[in-house]
Amino acid sequence: MNRQLSKPMNRWTRSSFLIALSSVMAFPAIAQTLRANPAVLRPAASPISVDQGYLLGAGDKIKLDIFSVPEYSGDYQVLADGTLNLPLAGSVTVQDLSLKDASAAISRKLSEWLTRPIVTVSLLASRPINVAVSGEVTRPGSYTTTLTEGGIPTLTKMLQFAGGISQSADLQRVQVVRRSGRGGTQTRTVDLRQLLRTGDISQDLPLRDGDSIVVPAATAVNVDDANLIASSSLAVSTDQPLRIIVAGEVNRPGPHSIQSEAVPQAQIGGTAPTVGNKVQVPTVTRALQIAGGITQSANIRDIEVRRRTNAGSEQVLKVNLFELLQAGDSRQDVPLQEGDRVIVPTATTLSPADAAILARASFSPDSIAVNVVGEVAKPGLVQLPPNTTLNQALLAAGGFNARAKKREVSFLRLNPNGTVDRRDIAINFNQGINEQSNPPLRNNDTIVVGKSGLAGIGDTLGTIFAPLSGFLGIFNIFR
Repeated sequence: MNRQLSKPMNRWTRSSFLIALSSVMAFPAIAQTLRANPAVLRPAASPISVDQGYLLGAGDKIKLDIFSVPEYSGDYQVLADGTLNLPLAGSVTVQDLSLKDASAAISRKLSEWLTRPIVTVSLLASRPINVAVSGEVTRPGSYTTTLTEGGIPTLTKMLQFAGGISQSADLQRVQVVRRSGRGGTQTRTVDLRQLLRTGDISQDLPLRDGDSIVVPAATAVNVDDANLIASSSLAVSTDQPLRIIVAGEVNRPGPHSIQSEAVPQAQIGGTAPTVGNKVQVPTVTRALQIAGGITQSANIRDIEVRRRTNAGSEQVLKVNLFELLQAGDSRQDVPLQEGDRVIVPTATTLSPADAAILARASFSPDSIAVNVVGEVAKPGLVQLPPNTTLNQALLAAGGFNARAKKREVSFLRLNPNGTVDRRDIAINFNQGINEQSNPPLRNNDTIVVGKSGLAGIGDTLGTIFAPLSGFLGIFNIFR
């Protein structure tokens, strides 16, 4: 029907006339189009609410409403070439157009057939939405979702799909790169720290098809941010054991595997609270426990956690566990992640007060093994608490026996480089902890208690006269 021919008719007469003509197939082309698009004859589904920036693409299902012309309204799908096949208008390109721009494009096309058509396009079902995620996430790559799967996909949802963000991430510089309608791109920087700390939901951006998420690594790791990430819903899954390395002043240095722990917690559900489990991420102190505990020479003020980012750089976190022991600063007990290396350096000096604090720490070993040999009541291997002194070890072995040289003992220590330190220490049971006269012991130290002078002379005479006692024994036979 020509646009000029439609002018003498009023709106009701024109619409009725079109329907009548279609029903008797006076216009075969229009009737054929209606048969080829049966969706226009079915009741439409409810539209999906999307932002004005949503760009149409192949696979989207739309609802087309033409004011006062319901016979051409209906549901249509964007074809693989980005077009819509419409009655009267024919092929209309809507690829990379917003809903508003698509309405205008269809209106222009229909204006050749209808007088000032008013067209509204709404989205009924979206095509699969592809979003790329890269940087400090567990599984970088491309992910696919739809608007009907739990609503509009957001930044945090896609980060969870990617396995969560690592503690190496820079929370304040997460980027969302988005295609613009003319082939360009726009980049928005998101501050996830504000989202996690203050609940600023505006930082959780809704995503569109073709968006890219980039999670950069922090130049310097912040202990507070590491703890914040580990306790959030964006944390890396802890279902599998973590493989880490512990080196330095621990009793079992080397690679270790640490399993996350489930901590019971109350949950509100139904009419009464229930008890569930919250997963506790392994921390530095747990790693030290798995590695057999620290030695008495450990410098826990300068522990380092070294971790490798996905970009290949290395980050170093400084941990001061003395702040944890003395001031209760729980931030120092840094949560760990896959591949971390925990380095415990050697202390140059250790005061008796510091040694006592270390001995009581939960990440110290329960006991150390010390060899006490020679002239004591119970010679052999003795299990002692950490920070036990030489005097206490002698008493634990039953003290000197009657043959012991009580003025001094020999003290032997195996060094990490394979050498052995040996020195004689004068015994004074009234002496407190003192590195020179009453040193605190380490695992595998050895104390040798020699014989007194009288006992040595007696043993020598016994050795000399032992053959004579055998000779005299012959005479006893013939007595």
